[in-house]
Amino acid sequence: MKQDQLFLTGVERHFGDNEIIVSKTDTKGRITYANDVFLRVAGYREKDILGQPHSIIRHPDMPRCVFALLWDTISKGREIFAYVINRSANGDHYWVLANVTPTFGPNGNIIGYHSNRRVPRREAVEQVIPLYADLRAEEERERNRKDGMARSAQKLGNLLGQAGIDYDQFVFTL
Repeated sequence: MKQDQLFLTGVERHFGDNEIIVSKTDTKGRITYANDVFLRVAGYREKDILGQPHSIIRHPDMPRCVFALLWDTISKGREIFAYVINRSANGDHYWVLANVTPTFGPNGNIIGYHSNRRVPRREAVEQVIPLYADLRAEEERERNRKDGMARSAQKLGNLLGQAGIDYDQFVFTL
C-alpha cells in the first residue's frame, strides 16, 4: 500500500439516509462502476477510480478476516451483509452497511460483484468498533499477515459459533 493511502484524518464523513453508495467490480475486485454518491463520499473522480482495486478505499481499522469472509462468501455465489469502515481519498473515513452480491453472466458463471452500501445504524457501528479493534489486534499479534488473519478469523468464528449464528445473522442482530 502506498504511504499516501495510509494517511488518516480521524474525520468521519456522512451521506444521506436515502442515498446508496453503489459500485461494481470485475472478478478480481477492480472497480468497473461507481455511482455519484460513491465518488462524492470516497472523494475520487470517476476517471481516477475506474480500473483501481476496490481495496483503494480499505481503511486500516477494517479487519482483514472480515474481508476474507466476504470474498469467500461472494466467490461461492452467495450474498453477504457487512459493516465496513472505508477510507476516503483525503484520509477521512465513513461507515457503511454493505450488501455485496455476485453478478452472474448468461452461462451462470460469476462475472463480477455488485455492492450497495447504506447508512448504518449508529448503535450498530458503536457495537462493531470494539469487535473490529479486537480482531485487528489479533491480526497484529502475528508477524506473518496470513497467520494473523487466520488467528482473527478463528476468533470471529468462535464468537459466532458460541452465539450459534453466522456473520449475516450477527449483522442483523446489531
